[in-house]
Amino acid sequence: MGRQLFGTDGIRGVAGEYPLDHQTVAAVGAALGKWITTSQGADRERAVVIGMDTRESGSWIAAEIAGGVARHGVTAQFAGVTTTPGIAYLAKSGSFAAGVMISASHNPYRDNGIKIIGHNGFKLPDRTEEELEEEIFRVTASGASSKPAELAVDHHLDDAYADHLARTIPGGLDGFDIVADCANGGSYELAPELFRRLGARVHAIGAEPNGLNINLDCGSLHLENLRATVLARGAQLGVAFDGDADRALFVSASGRIIDGDAVLLINGRDLHAAGRLKDRDGTPTVVATVMSNLGLERALERDGIQLLRTPVGDKYVLEEMLRRGSILGGEQSGHVIFLDSATTGDGILTALRVMDVIRRSGRTLDELTANLEVFPQLLVNVRVKNKRPLDELPAVQALIRDAESEFAGSGRVLVRFSGTEPLARVMVEGRSEDQVHQTANRIADRLRAELGAE
Repeated sequence: MGRQLFGTDGIRGVAGEYPLDHQTVAAVGAALGKWITTSQGADRERAVVIGMDTRESGSWIAAEIAGGVARHGVTAQFAGVTTTPGIAYLAKSGSFAAGVMISASHNPYRDNGIKIIGHNGFKLPDRTEEELEEEIFRVTASGASSKPAELAVDHHLDDAYADHLARTIPGGLDGFDIVADCANGGSYELAPELFRRLGARVHAIGAEPNGLNINLDCGSLHLENLRATVLARGAQLGVAFDGDADRALFVSASGRIIDGDAVLLINGRDLHAAGRLKDRDGTPTVVATVMSNLGLERALERDGIQLLRTPVGDKYVLEEMLRRGSILGGEQSGHVIFLDSATTGDGILTALRVMDVIRRSGRTLDELTANLEVFPQLLVNVRVKNKRPLDELPAVQALIRDAESEFAGSGRVLVRFSGTEPLARVMVEGRSEDQVHQTANRIADRLRAELGAE
């Protein structure tokens, strides 16, 4: 039957409504508690670490989860407002059977989510999530209830995570003048305090959460204010996080947007120069998705680095990194994974790694990305009535072949169906913006004709 509650990034929904109503959330805690006591072995600490971002619903969800796990004798330690990668680090490094992060990442405040992370620091396998779902449904059907727990923040938990991050950049940040947009989210205290501790001069924006303003016109989805602030203050760079700080985007001193592709290039070159980028086969490798710009592939190629592409989603990037033994991968969105220091994308770690390269190289963000040619890219969503396999659409295939022949290696065409919506997605990339638009619209029009757009 497959999973009904867990999506690609935990359980998501509108806080207070199914599946994030009080009864179901408590059942999630109870199911997690039972899994820990029955599946994790006698030698595993029967405790979980819980964190949340700044949404107003986070506190009661945390209390319900803690009350649920307590039904099976599992204790909960509460990190309070923190980041998803912070909880992943604590779950792996501490005496915890699992970590629970309460966040809906870049979504508006009304939404929330429950992400469960195993003791290894990685998201639970699909099969485990299916087992948890079965128990959640059993608990809710039984009508069993639990009392929400009273939680007190243990500040030592965030301190341990901050210490870990500080150790990744022994040279510190002395002399850096940065603007940090914390999206009024989980990093609003942690990131500015850490950067200052390491010696940087920091101007924080998006750092006044009120429970309702997470991601509101700020953070990695809204870079306008960050860019304006960097330029007005003459700062060295700006960094923007999303609500749970598992991703980061940058603004250079000149106001250029530095996305995840550029971050992969900066760090890929740096790791390659240090001889640390080789996968198990001895090949210098960076892992990205099909959406990463062709310019990144070309720039890495010039330095003798191969780019491996996966389907869209950090889950697939991580799976390929683990399979190949690669230490660097990520997405355009700024979700970058450094497997030598973390088990998930970590926006604060990404910022530290970028600034470390700047410090050691003596070059600016603009200089480090100067020869990254960003090819014009257009994504067109086509609403369809049915999703027939593309190999059953010869006219569409012919258009794709013609376009690829016309691009002659200096462009790409990608057509795929959405996994969750009745959409076909047409992505075209090339050197000429006019050519890209004409090609994308030509293929999109044919898809509408073939698949009967609504």
